[in-house]
Amino acid sequence: MDTDDLSPAELRVWRAFPRGETVDFDAGADEDTAWGPERTVRARVLRALLLNGPHEPGEIAALKLSGARITGTLDLRYATVDSVVRLSHCRFDEVPDLSGSQLSYLNLSHSELPGLSGARTRVDGSVRLSGCRFHGPVYLGGARISGVLFLERAELSAGGSAETALGLNQVVIEDRLCASGLRARGRIRLNGATVAGSVDLQDADLSHPGGTVLDAEALDVGTNVQARRLRAQGRIDLRGARVPGRIDLLRATLSNPGNTALRASSCVIGELWLREGPPIVGRLNLRRSQLEQLDLEPEMLPDQVRLLDLTYTFLTPHEPVERRLPMLTRDGGAYDPHGYEQLTAAYRRSGDDHAARQVQLAKQRRHRATLSWYGRLWGYVQDAAVGYGFRPLRAFGWLLSLLAVGSIAFAVDHPPALKREEAPEFNPVFFTLDLLVPVISFGQEGAFAPQGAQQWLSYVLVLTGWILATTILAGVTRTVSRQ
Repeated sequence: MDTDDLSPAELRVWRAFPRGETVDFDAGADEDTAWGPERTVRARVLRALLLNGPHEPGEIAALKLSGARITGTLDLRYATVDSVVRLSHCRFDEVPDLSGSQLSYLNLSHSELPGLSGARTRVDGSVRLSGCRFHGPVYLGGARISGVLFLERAELSAGGSAETALGLNQVVIEDRLCASGLRARGRIRLNGATVAGSVDLQDADLSHPGGTVLDAEALDVGTNVQARRLRAQGRIDLRGARVPGRIDLLRATLSNPGNTALRASSCVIGELWLREGPPIVGRLNLRRSQLEQLDLEPEMLPDQVRLLDLTYTFLTPHEPVERRLPMLTRDGGAYDPHGYEQLTAAYRRSGDDHAARQVQLAKQRRHRATLSWYGRLWGYVQDAAVGYGFRPLRAFGWLLSLLAVGSIAFAVDHPPALKREEAPEFNPVFFTLDLLVPVISFGQEGAFAPQGAQQWLSYVLVLTGWILATTILAGVTRTVSRQ
């Protein structure tokens, strides 16, 4: 490019490039010169510098601008750029196109852009977009970044009719994704992305009401997803994600009324933290996921919770069983025995066997509602008699009560003996026990014949005794099988 065609501002940039010096157009600028000709640089001049710019022996060329207005399209499609590119606090009139390019380092921090196109870009170092304001979509799908992708405090808007504000689908980041304080209006795509380090979304504010605000299906993260104080309006989709560390949603606000707010189904996660935040508005879907630890406060649970085939080893914090059971009844009325078994196992691992028995009792009662009328009737009998085997002392209470009633009734009016000469001395207590306990005989039942009301009482005692014996046996068998 002929330097005679360059403006004074462009000439400053041209001369600074070979030595890697910074050209700061913000220094000494006032309102009269804001974004005027004194700080305007054409994009094609920057392209010429990056592709065929001058070099000086012993110096490292670099494009370092601050506070410039860049007109035209910065077109670096499929270009190989060895120099550092730092265009901070700049204003772009057109969307830069970096698709398929190979860069060593890219820094657009605190710049204002109508968007960014960088699909399949390769960057040997980091990409800094911290504090940027994008008025249109940012597409980096399929990009490979050897360093860190910085998006702290960036502001993104899908713009126009576009739905996607940030496209990071299939991206490979060999270090971290730092996006704390990110503000996005539109969809963020992380589906199929691989991040070797952590993903930081702390204090981020994401909004796409009625749609998917964070599409992260099959996301593969090397360590943790930090999302404390995240505010998300729309659906967060983590289906099939793999996070060996922790997904930290401490004090997060998740809202998607009438639809799914958080979908983390079929995931493999080390720890999932959902605590200290307001109740989730919308559905929570954790179906078929595998978690080492589920750190969940009951207060954050929404009205609809999908837990079918969810597997977890530890459930924290330790809560009374009455506060945990409601989450198993919010799956659209469906009965899921696996959910009760998981909760039972979690209580047993924490050493709370009493709570584990209460969960099993709740499981039997929930199952009872799915049976036919006679199955429900028999279930009510087992529940009233021995609490499905989880409250065996209740059977002794029934036994003692019936023994007292029968003993008093037969003591007031002795039943006549069948054979007076051979009958033993009548004992109302052991006569009642003979009727109640079907497997033990004290020689009283066969020697005396109750009549009238006493005969009906004896029938009731015999029938009740058999029911108690059957329910106790069923409860003992169930207890032994669980062990």
